Amino acid sequence: MSILYVSPHPDAFPSLRALIAARYGEAGDGPGWGGAHPRICLQPPPASRAPFPPPRLPALERGPGGLWVWGAAAVAQLLWPAGLGGPGGSRAAVRVQQWVSYADTELVPAACGAALPALGLRGPAQDAQAALGALGKALRPLEEWLRLHTYLAGDAPSLADLAAVTALLLPFRYVLDPSARQIWGSVTRWFSACVQQPEFRAVLGDVALYSGTRSPCQQPGPEVPAPPKTAAQLKKEAKKREKLEKFQQKQRLQQQQPPAGEKRPRAEKKEKRDPGVLTYDLPTPPGEKKDVSGAMPDSYSPRYVEAAWYPWWEQQGFFKPEYGRPSVSVPNPRGVFMMCIPPPNVTGSLHLGHALTNAIQDSLTRWHRMRGETTLWNPGCDHAGIATQVVVEKKLWRERGLSRHQLGREAFLQEVWKWKEEKGDRIYHQLKKLGSSLDWDRACFTMDPKLSAAVTEAFVRLHEEGIIYRSTRLVNWSCALNSAISDIEVDKKELTGRTLLSVPGYEEKVEFGVLVSFAYKVQGSDSGEEVVVATTRIETMLGDVAVAVHPEDPRYQHLQGKSVVHPFLPRSLPVVFDDFVDMEFGTGAVKITPAHDQNDYEVGQRHRLEAISIMDARGALINVPPPFLGLPRFEARKAVLAALKEQGLFRGIRDNPMVVPLCNRSKDVVEPLLRPQWYVRCGEMAQAASAAVTRGDLRILPEAHQRTWHSWMDNIRDWCISRQLWWGHRIPAYFVTVSDPAVPPGEDPDGRYWVSGRSEAEARDKAAKEFGVSPDKIALKQDEDVLDTWFSSGLFPFSIFGWPSQSEDLNVFYPGTLLETGHDILFFWVARMVMLGLKLTGRLPFREVYLHAIVRDAHGRKMSKSLGNVIDPLDVIHGVSLQGLHEQLLSSNLDPSEVEKAKEGQKADFPAGIPECGTDALRFGLCAYTSQGRDINLDVNRILGYRHFCNKLWNATKFALRGLGQGFVPSPTFTPGGRASLVDRWILSRLTEAVRLSNEGFQAYDFPAITTAQYSFWLYELCDVYLECLKPVLHGVDQAAAECARQTLYTCLDVGLRLLSPFMPFVTEELFQRLPRRSPQAPASLCVTPYPEPAECSWKDPEAEAALELALSITRAVRSLRADYNLTRTRPDCFLEVADEPTGALASAVSGYVQALASAGVVAVLALGAPAPQGCAVGLASDRCSIHLQLQGLVDPARELGKLQAKRAEAQRQAQRLQERRSAAGYSGKVPLEVQEADEAKLRQTEAELRKVDEAIALFQKML
Repeated sequence: MSILYVSPHPDAFPSLRALIAARYGEAGDGPGWGGAHPRICLQPPPASRAPFPPPRLPALERGPGGLWVWGAAAVAQLLWPAGLGGPGGSRAAVRVQQWVSYADTELVPAACGAALPALGLRGPAQDAQAALGALGKALRPLEEWLRLHTYLAGDAPSLADLAAVTALLLPFRYVLDPSARQIWGSVTRWFSACVQQPEFRAVLGDVALYSGTRSPCQQPGPEVPAPPKTAAQLKKEAKKREKLEKFQQKQRLQQQQPPAGEKRPRAEKKEKRDPGVLTYDLPTPPGEKKDVSGAMPDSYSPRYVEAAWYPWWEQQGFFKPEYGRPSVSVPNPRGVFMMCIPPPNVTGSLHLGHALTNAIQDSLTRWHRMRGETTLWNPGCDHAGIATQVVVEKKLWRERGLSRHQLGREAFLQEVWKWKEEKGDRIYHQLKKLGSSLDWDRACFTMDPKLSAAVTEAFVRLHEEGIIYRSTRLVNWSCALNSAISDIEVDKKELTGRTLLSVPGYEEKVEFGVLVSFAYKVQGSDSGEEVVVATTRIETMLGDVAVAVHPEDPRYQHLQGKSVVHPFLPRSLPVVFDDFVDMEFGTGAVKITPAHDQNDYEVGQRHRLEAISIMDARGALINVPPPFLGLPRFEARKAVLAALKEQGLFRGIRDNPMVVPLCNRSKDVVEPLLRPQWYVRCGEMAQAASAAVTRGDLRILPEAHQRTWHSWMDNIRDWCISRQLWWGHRIPAYFVTVSDPAVPPGEDPDGRYWVSGRSEAEARDKAAKEFGVSPDKIALKQDEDVLDTWFSSGLFPFSIFGWPSQSEDLNVFYPGTLLETGHDILFFWVARMVMLGLKLTGRLPFREVYLHAIVRDAHGRKMSKSLGNVIDPLDVIHGVSLQGLHEQLLSSNLDPSEVEKAKEGQKADFPAGIPECGTDALRFGLCAYTSQGRDINLDVNRILGYRHFCNKLWNATKFALRGLGQGFVPSPTFTPGGRASLVDRWILSRLTEAVRLSNEGFQAYDFPAITTAQYSFWLYELCDVYLECLKPVLHGVDQAAAECARQTLYTCLDVGLRLLSPFMPFVTEELFQRLPRRSPQAPASLCVTPYPEPAECSWKDPEAEAALELALSITRAVRSLRADYNLTRTRPDCFLEVADEPTGALASAVSGYVQALASAGVVAVLALGAPAPQGCAVGLASDRCSIHLQLQGLVDPARELGKLQAKRAEAQRQAQRLQERRSAAGYSGKVPLEVQEADEAKLRQTEAELRKVDEAIALFQKML
């Protein structure tokens, strides 16, 4: 068996790293090497078994006498379940390796340097501020990366996150106070998210972050006084200080006096404070085009940019499918795209689920529209039966002290319509704020006459076919609402044991999460034999009709044919034998209450047991004797328990984990009650819907959801569609009373006495024909109930076009192209649309279904008001203070205790509130998150990163417009000519790649691929490279080259803005309108301008890309050396050493670009074999090119030598460990091949670093 030796010290972060990796190995598919999980030993290995020299902890022994591996990095890599990279393949593995290396070489030294003095484990040999500065320098790349990423490599913690988090444990525990954590906000958010993972928590527990003060009990040990220094040491330090002062003085002089022949560098402009409140104030009537003739503001402001565009788009009809064509019926060779919105509740307000849905749907709609397709995205709103009725009832009671029953049905419905007219379009205004390009002239409300007629028609048709029928069955019942509710309206609250819950209508909290045992006496037993049963709902024993045991349970075989006596009712309960009983649970005997439990109901059906209802619609007890008669259900719970104790039948009570069903509207505890209801027979329709997916007629994406689809369809139950409400589509069914003695009176559950009709007259004629009497002998009473909201929503794809009547829209746009929604309503809505569409129209309502993920908070928690993590998208768009977030809680319906908990959650996640991000950043960020997974852990700070991206677009376009000049005229068609420079060819090649990836991503619904391609093009290629290389060209003397560059630049802006437009409609429209046009006939708006396609942008140039890649590699190496030696304000000369003439020629061709990108002085290529000048630092650009950066006179050689010698010692130790490991007996046979390859690569890298360090040491020794 393998043994993992770790330190027991709670701050031994290398050992903690190994322990957490082991936890991941246990949770995953086992350790990366494929062996068994190791045993943990909290001490060093015994000397008799340890290798020589003794290994550093953590250490892993692979079996007795087997291979030894030690050191945190190597041990963690072996224990981690997915090996080096985890999911994501080789690219992910490279990124993981880079971050692991960074953690070990940069974070660990900096973290220890800052934290160990605070722990008293190291004397104050260095300045505390310098140590904190070094830590800050190490944290900076981490902060930059995490602004736009949730984790370091992928969508879940990897080996890289483990290495970095454990490296930073000490600073977060002992150094980084709240103000410092606010500076490193992204790092802190990521650190907190990681340590909340179960595998981290299992090892670390709750990580207490440093509060800024340290009590004596927090001190890990006594302060270690620094040993007294010798005279020689003091003299040496004095010399060092003197040298440092001279060096700093020299640096200051050099900064003040630039080298000869070089202009004084401009002082870097301080970043201007984001005005945030900059607004567009020019008078623009609604629907008129925004005035963009003035100068661009200095910086991007969402409020300025987003003003005035939407009313103009709407007024111009850009969102209508008729735009640009005489009729929607005219064939379009580009095709038709139709999608209907998942209709939001009329009571609804915008939440992040809406924002995600609309960001995805609108980007798809805009892409199809820009491709020239006849495009319709149809808006609509759902009447939301329960939600709306509850809102209006509360309003009535608050304002007038009236209930709906006091007001009456007709008057109440008038109040609902009045509320709808006043408040019901709020959700539409919010959708417009998101930039949703919906055709508002086609907006539908599910209670509109057109849609109501479709609902009536569907019910009557299905009832006539026998698909809709009347039956008495168990339903989810809300006593507070006095109505049945659907499964989707039931929240399941998990309890671990005894819990007191608030229930509407009860002053005291009610006990749940306990199992009560009591005895039934066996009838006729002389010995007083009893059968003990247990229940979580003791009040339901008043409705018991039997006791069930398993047919094979030997304890109860003698009770066959016998009964038990009910203690409170004059009836005996038969003992029935049924294999649904679990013999191992409790006593193996189960009470049967068919009228109040689904399982019991099915047992009762099998054994023909009577179902006795003991609760009315309000939850009061009926059909029971006093003193229980009329008691509210949970008052009866206490009364029954007391009565059982009084009769000596109580046998015990214990905690019991359970799930309590709660109505998500009323927060009432849902009761299963027997009620006559209307049902839809789903079996055949479900088979047809399942077969459509199997045949490929209907595609469900991601394909992982297809298994869920088939599982639901195979196990579907009939659908209860009636609701005991007033607001909604009243069921067009009538109970028949016949004034003829020959016809016996009917009862409610008897379906023969119910008829349906499109009108009462039609229903009367049907009834007269059914019973063979004249119509005048028929009396009808329409059902008081209304239909489930999901019934009308299931008809939405064709009812919005006037079905069952024929219309132009129905012929053109049905079936639709796509249905896009969240995966959580795949069954409740999507399945019902498919079933009803196939049944009523004979056609699928759409050809594809794309299901996006569910939004959670940055910590992976479900959005919950009580946690304070529910985010209103408008708060992200406009920004909100922490106090504003708190005030929103006060206006909610949370309990005071929940409000305080929610405030703490808001304070932890948004200590400074939520900054203004704007609509474009929110949309882009949500789409960038939408990987094809189950959930999205949304971090608002990442959305802010995309706000900065908008600012980058703004500044880049502003610079480009200055570079193009006032009189610039773009060529009617762009073709790169022979004057195109290398960098022109390169940027066009990269633009071609962005166009390809964007179109392929839209076709595959791969939104992260699209956003990554576009973000990378604009930020890393256009802004960071091309614009920098362009500056000397635009100001140069070669006018032909400058004109070619301008045409290329214009093309990049034109195509780049069109690429981004579906995601960022406001800022792209604002910038596009400021560009000149290639043709006077160009479209008026970007949203109807053709989307770039690969056929239009075919400028792929591998040769140019290879050349610029060398330039970028050299630039990265130069920047790295500049950062290493803190050369921020100087332009050091750079000499390139190449391995062959072709590389030399290529390096010469790109030297000018290197000079511009790396802020270097002279960039020269050395002749083959020629030595570099003295005093240069060496870096590696590629295996064919090294760089030599001139440092003579710019750095302190003595100081650098000290750093290099320490680095060399560590590299030597690492190389020695790797060599010993690889030479150990059994290494080649026992260690997995991928681990051996990783070791070999690491050894090569370490040896290369050693050579590089030795060269640098030799360099600085010569400079002394």
